[in-house]
Amino acid sequence: MKNLKINASAIAFLMFVLCSLPCYSQQEDQATIDKKVKAFLQERGRWHDMNVPTSDGQLLHDLILENNYQSALEIGTSTGHSTIWMAWALSKTGGKLITIEIDENRHRQALVHFEEAGVVHLIDARLADAHDMVPKLGGPFDFVFSDADKGWYRNYFDAVDPKLKVNGCYTTHNISDRPGGWNSDYLEYLKDQENYLTTVNSKGGGMAISFKKAK
Repeated sequence: MKNLKINASAIAFLMFVLCSLPCYSQQEDQATIDKKVKAFLQERGRWHDMNVPTSDGQLLHDLILENNYQSALEIGTSTGHSTIWMAWALSKTGGKLITIEIDENRHRQALVHFEEAGVVHLIDARLADAHDMVPKLGGPFDFVFSDADKGWYRNYFDAVDPKLKVNGCYTTHNISDRPGGWNSDYLEYLKDQENYLTTVNSKGGGMAISFKKAK
C-alpha cells in the first residue's frame, strides 16, 4: 500500500509538471513575438504607401486586445503596418486575420514585412480585388478594419455586416466627424444603423469605431 501511495503521488506530480509545460512554452512564444514585433516596428520607423500612422495601429491593437477578438478581417493591406499591429494583438487572444490587397507590389512587400515582424503565421494574406472577395468571405468575424477605396466603404460594410458577430467591432479609416469632413456621408450612414454604436477617434488619421449591439 505504501508503494502504491508513493507511485500515485509521483504520477500526480508528473502530471502537474507535464500540464505546466505548455503554459511556459506559450509564455515564451508570446515573449518572442512581442520582442520581435517591437524591434521591427521600432527599426522600421515611419511608414508610407497609404499605411496608417502609429497611433491608429495602436488603436486597432488595443480594440482587439481589450475585447478579446479572435477572428479579424482587414480590407486594404497596403504594405502591412496596420496588419502587423492587429496580428500582434491576435497573437495574445489566440486569433487570426484575413487581409486583402489588390496591388501585387504592395502585397509582396507586406509578406516580407510579416515575416520580418514574426507574425506571418497569424495572417492569411490574399492578393485579390476586395470588391469581389469580401462578399464571398464566409466569416463570421468579430473585428473588421476597412481601409481600401473610400467610394466603396458602404458596399464593404453592407457585405460584412451579416457576417459580423454581435458585440463585434467594425472600424473604418480616414473618417472625420467635422461638418463636411472626410467621408461624412458614410459616417452618417453608420450612425443611422440602429444596431450599431458609432464613435470617431480623431487622434490619428480618423477612425470610425462601430460596435454591433444587435443583429
